[in-house]
Amino acid sequence: MGQTFTGLLKAVRARAGQGGTPRPEPTAALRLCGDYLADLAAGGALGDAGRTGLVSAIGGLTTASGTGGDGLFDALLRTGQRALEAGGEAETRLALDIAVEATALRSRSKGAWRLRGNALDALGRRDEAVQAYERHLALQQNQASAEDVRRRIAALKDLRACLEEAAELLPGEDGTALRALHNAPAGQARTVFAEIVRRHTAEGGGMADPAVRRLTARYAAYRRLLDRDRMADPLLGGAEPVGVSGLRRTVAGRSVCLVAGAARIADEERDPDGPLGKLIDGYDLVVRCDALPAAAPRTDVHAVTLRGDTPWTGPAWGHRAGTRLVFGDPLAHWRRSLRARLAAGAQDRVGDASLRRPLDDPALLGEDGWGTRTTTAFTVIRLLDFLDAADRLDLIGFGLPGQLLPREREWVEARATHEDETEMRTALR
Repeated sequence: MGQTFTGLLKAVRARAGQGGTPRPEPTAALRLCGDYLADLAAGGALGDAGRTGLVSAIGGLTTASGTGGDGLFDALLRTGQRALEAGGEAETRLALDIAVEATALRSRSKGAWRLRGNALDALGRRDEAVQAYERHLALQQNQASAEDVRRRIAALKDLRACLEEAAELLPGEDGTALRALHNAPAGQARTVFAEIVRRHTAEGGGMADPAVRRLTARYAAYRRLLDRDRMADPLLGGAEPVGVSGLRRTVAGRSVCLVAGAARIADEERDPDGPLGKLIDGYDLVVRCDALPAAAPRTDVHAVTLRGDTPWTGPAWGHRAGTRLVFGDPLAHWRRSLRARLAAGAQDRVGDASLRRPLDDPALLGEDGWGTRTTTAFTVIRLLDFLDAADRLDLIGFGLPGQLLPREREWVEARATHEDETEMRTALR
């Protein structure tokens, strides 16, 4: 390949204006490709299949640079993609440099912005990757074909949330070190996070310490996302699985109300001019529980509970909700029920297994004593209070009899910051 490779290097230099007549676009990319080829020749590493494909793509770009137009731009993107597929650090940086020039040449190119996002993502520059991916989505007309990009954005945001939640458990240098990992290469992030977890497990009370369990759970979630990314589950009615971090991000900084399922509440809420309907409509997120009538008003989060191994006897979960949370145990029954009762298109997100039993899960609250009779409403109340992310958390109608068990009502009353009998509203924050 020596003579051919040398000839290609000379051609690239000439097209880039180094030793020949300067050409118009994209001279910067050609110059970078020339530098890459020179380094590659000096290192003697030409036999790798990925690099061979990249060298071939550079040859195609060099030829296309004499023609201009769409063919040249396509060759530029193809070279960037081959550089990304080659997988080395030098190749990934070349892919990013090419993508930066491509987005400068055509700021409305979906392919260029996606290549830029992929290259930034591969280099561990995750905040910048999200911005590039979002530019790609803004230009994408066929949103169905961009589902994988939306899923990747959600995964990157969940990675940040995992680190932030872990950092909150570790004030001081370790917390600062964890936050810095979000824009670090994957290998460095794995090593540093693992070392911090090992040290705190050894220094603390081991897995008997709730803080250590929560830190370990955040590390496990982080590693799953870092190593395998989010996976769309074809059996979840086309919905996206959402974990603890995703739910926390959904409610963060927003006003949330949990509405009791009492008949009186439903009757008053249906009056469009009534004070209760206007009150509820003023919240950013409306949460409802258990069986919902087909004509139920707006529902942003819907929660249901599976009791033991008893099949769900209520109506199918076909009422529209942005997020659907299903609580239940054992795991196998929870999975079967989830997939059997979800209606395709009725929800955008479904709580994953990390949210199926939040009260007694040691990775979350780990509280004993609530038992299997705990109401769905209280499970949601306790979970949202634990996440400590909502700007405002109010309960509507839970002062009415039968909405909570006595012990649950005592918990709410002990933490209520305000009660308004006229509005039937109890404020928890």
